[in-house]
Amino acid sequence: MTTSGFRWVRPIALVTALAVLVGCGLPHVGPNKRQIYEGSVQKQGDAFVVTVNDRVTRAIAVVPALGFSREFIAAPPIGSDTIRPGDILGLTIWENVDDGLLAGATSNATLLESVQVDGDGFIFVPYAGRIRAAGNSPEAIRRIISTRLGEQTPDPQVEVRRQAGDGSTVSLTGAVGGQGVYPIERPTRTLSTMLASAGGVTIEPEIAQITVIRGGARSRIWFQDLYNHPELDIALRGGDRILVEEDTRSFTALGATGTQARVAFQSQNLSALEAIAQVGGLVSATSDATGVFVFRNEPAVVAGEVLGRDDLIGAQRMIYLLDLTKPNGLFIARDFVIRDSDTLYVTEAPLAQWNKAVSAVFGSLVSPAASIDQLAN
Repeated sequence: MTTSGFRWVRPIALVTALAVLVGCGLPHVGPNKRQIYEGSVQKQGDAFVVTVNDRVTRAIAVVPALGFSREFIAAPPIGSDTIRPGDILGLTIWENVDDGLLAGATSNATLLESVQVDGDGFIFVPYAGRIRAAGNSPEAIRRIISTRLGEQTPDPQVEVRRQAGDGSTVSLTGAVGGQGVYPIERPTRTLSTMLASAGGVTIEPEIAQITVIRGGARSRIWFQDLYNHPELDIALRGGDRILVEEDTRSFTALGATGTQARVAFQSQNLSALEAIAQVGGLVSATSDATGVFVFRNEPAVVAGEVLGRDDLIGAQRMIYLLDLTKPNGLFIARDFVIRDSDTLYVTEAPLAQWNKAVSAVFGSLVSPAASIDQLAN
């Protein structure tokens, strides 16, 4: 009896020592669930710890939207026949005489290419003088030139061709096939056609953002929204600056995950489940599936909706807890929206701390059952 009693004294003492090591003496990847809860408002801390359910996922589902302002959407397409300062015109003049005002001895046609409209909106045509071009159509300019030349040569025939010039161009920079300055022509009067003319985007379309700067106004949309929402395919204006760049949003992954790093978003909308998968998932040997936390500064209006309060002022520190072991835990994680600058933290499983303690005592990692057996013997 005494021998048997003594036989169990050592393992019990060792188990007690291991428990002490687990509680305070071993390194770990970060705070455990108990330590996180100690920092909650309920424990006189400064963060609200909220267990995520379907109601919470609906309350935080608001994602800041990108879109063009009403002024951008309401602007009509530029009339392709309206001449503007800086445009370039091509003129051909036929005369019905062998020795005309402009024609040479061998031809009765005179070709005037690259006639640029000056800053005041005028062009100069020999024998017709200075002609107002800006605000007129090529047809109106043709009639003016024909009338003036008709006073000096019989029945002249005039053709006026509009070519794009400095007054109707946009600049494209960033992740496009060909950066540069492009004319607004009949086929490229809208944003999507201008992007196509420049070779399209050169980054993943799902995370491509387009910013249009017009004077002092600036608006931004997702590239894919150009095709999902046709009203966003706005008409361009001379001087527009178009920037195509990759989405800059990111979240930080810490704790017992496959990767601990700052991670860029790979889609417009990212769920907690996708974020976990993006960093390699949970680690079976160390991760606690009941302790997946998301740390976030939440606007007062959203925090109030989550907490059922209307007395909050300013952004609130929120800690959302996801338990993937619950019957609908994966569905909730799939519906939980990750936002820019979130911190995804997975706590370490208690078993991982136990194994560390056993390893510290016995020098190698063993299973709990094997540990007890060793202690008993």
